[in-house]
Amino acid sequence: MTKLAFLGLGVMGAPMAGHLQKAGHEVAVYNRTAAKAQDWVSTYGGAMARTPKAAAEGAEFVMACVGNDDDLRAVCLGEDGAFAGMDKASVFVDHTTVSAKVTTELYAAADKAQISFVDAPVSGGQAGAENGQLSIMCGGDEGAYARAEPILQVYSKMCRRLGPSGAGQMTKMCNQIAIAGLVQGLSEALHFAEKSGLNGRDVVAVISQGAAGSWQMSNRYETMLDDHFDHGFAVDWMRKDLGICLATANEVGASLPVTALVDQFYMDVQKLGGGRWDTSSLIKRLRAMG
Repeated sequence: MTKLAFLGLGVMGAPMAGHLQKAGHEVAVYNRTAAKAQDWVSTYGGAMARTPKAAAEGAEFVMACVGNDDDLRAVCLGEDGAFAGMDKASVFVDHTTVSAKVTTELYAAADKAQISFVDAPVSGGQAGAENGQLSIMCGGDEGAYARAEPILQVYSKMCRRLGPSGAGQMTKMCNQIAIAGLVQGLSEALHFAEKSGLNGRDVVAVISQGAAGSWQMSNRYETMLDDHFDHGFAVDWMRKDLGICLATANEVGASLPVTALVDQFYMDVQKLGGGRWDTSSLIKRLRAMG
């Protein structure tokens, strides 16, 4: 049994923390809305803390899965932040998708406090978190990652260190860039099938077995055809992530024309009232266009 802390109990964090508790670890949780922490303890056991610092005290590993750069800073820094409660040589693992800038900042702050910091954003969505089948892309010191890896394997199907601090976040950007283009392509294919009088399910049954097949096609085509978009990662969060990708592309000199275009398409979805729809809702924009 290892003493752990988990900060942030949203649709991703709650099941991830639950897997750790079920695996026999001693987990203390913190959430900005205390009622969610209370509900988690009622479901899984463990303990809740009123501050990130209190959750982190005595923990060998502290995991976080919060909303954005500012949320991450809030749970890490300050008198009530996790870093203030962590023992020296303990490891902070950040599962939030954030900018490389804040990762660099917090890695330095952790190093100053003599604790380790691993950036470890995830892919796989709510279903991946609930089923313990996430893909985790990590950056940080080799020793810190080696210590954290057995813990991360509890809720992952793939976990890999890609390089030094920030490499995990940069890899997550690659992930979001790839998804943006895939979802738009799938949306256009299904929209074309509808407009052509084809049965979308029959079309996918055939093309999914060839070069057009993808995770997005296999897992989202039916709900897209049914006009149902309550399956995980929201458009608002995708726009946040794509904003990070585009800003970083400017810094490193990468050209992302398709990503920039799809980001604008997601803005159109937001204007349709779909900020909380999942990312497959790009097809709604095409349908709205006639």
